[in-house]
Amino acid sequence: MNQKQKRRVTGPLIAAACALSLALPGITSAASEAKGEVVKWTPGEWHETMAAMPEGDPSRGEDLHDDAFCASCHGEHGESVSGNWPRLAGQRAEYTYKQMIDYADDRRREDRRAHIMNVVSEDLSEQDMADLAAFYEKQGLPDKAKPEKSHPAHELVSVGDPSRLITPCAACHGSNGSGGINESPTLRGQPKDYFVRTMELFRDGHRHNDVAKGMAQFADPLTDEEIDQLADYYAVD
Repeated sequence: MNQKQKRRVTGPLIAAACALSLALPGITSAASEAKGEVVKWTPGEWHETMAAMPEGDPSRGEDLHDDAFCASCHGEHGESVSGNWPRLAGQRAEYTYKQMIDYADDRRREDRRAHIMNVVSEDLSEQDMADLAAFYEKQGLPDKAKPEKSHPAHELVSVGDPSRLITPCAACHGSNGSGGINESPTLRGQPKDYFVRTMELFRDGHRHNDVAKGMAQFADPLTDEEIDQLADYYAVD
């Protein structure tokens, strides 16, 4: 089956994956456990993969976005349709590309929502992934004024907490959450529910696709309250 044929069947596959993942979470959980240990990135392996990332074509990425029914979860232009799904519009292309590789290679299978993307991504070529990533990056970020210093998450974002060895968020994600370098994602505009769930998955040891456990180490000391505050800091209401 060529890539064009694969893309034609991706829509029905997404529908089937959604139905199975949401209706039968026990089955998908058991299937994930049966696969054994998650294959994790080493910095060297990721840098090699990053260097080989194809140049993305946003126009082709838009066609893929439409053909694969990505809008059903992520919105017409990647803006997200609910708190369950991440905002892709304005996201760094390198990060989106990495996530699709992680899904395709089973580095991400932390919950039933990930199972949907496992099914979708395995039929994409690396060029497809780069094209989709370029399309989403081109959409731009939502407007957001930098929160006041009085915001309860400001210290964690700008200074961190040296007493708990917590690095400031801004060191990797930028002072206003607009992204850092390479695979460091944009945080600005992410739905609060999605942000909280992501941080909890890293903190509680259920997500393992961060290179050198960068996010797992950061999230490990955080309280539920701090995660909620960070979600509010980066969200756009």
